[in-house]
Amino acid sequence: MSVKVGDQAPDFTLPAQNGSTVSLSSFRGNKAVVLYFYPKDDTPGCTIESCAFRDQYEVFKAAGAEVVGISGDSSDSHQKFASKHNLPFILLSDKGDTVRKVYGATTAFGLIPGRVTYVIDQAGVVQYVFDSMLNFKGHVEEALKTLQQLTVK
Repeated sequence: MSVKVGDQAPDFTLPAQNGSTVSLSSFRGNKAVVLYFYPKDDTPGCTIESCAFRDQYEVFKAAGAEVVGISGDSSDSHQKFASKHNLPFILLSDKGDTVRKVYGATTAFGLIPGRVTYVIDQAGVVQYVFDSMLNFKGHVEEALKTLQQLTVK
């Protein structure tokens, strides 16, 4: 079952690259969340996508949103990836892809963990889902467009 627009985003708690744990519910009532699932740290497409989020991070913050990346890599791998590319946002370790499965961001081509971005409003409701393995920067562009539409409402 996939999470879709209009659904309450399922809560989760996962370890972050800095050793802390982060729960999606901790943002509720405070910030929108741009939650992006990506296949693997330091691979070409994931690096392009993550660096595109990095390059627009201040714009996301100004729009009242936090960016959170999730993959099955370890917290240690996330720490190295974040350091190497100066990623200022949270990366969460989803060992066993438990949260990925709950969200339905499972696999592409039956082999590779999917690349899916969810825009979740302050009330915890999914406002947009963007699913594309190859349009790396589209994840950032579409999430920003959605956030700007939310702030206009």
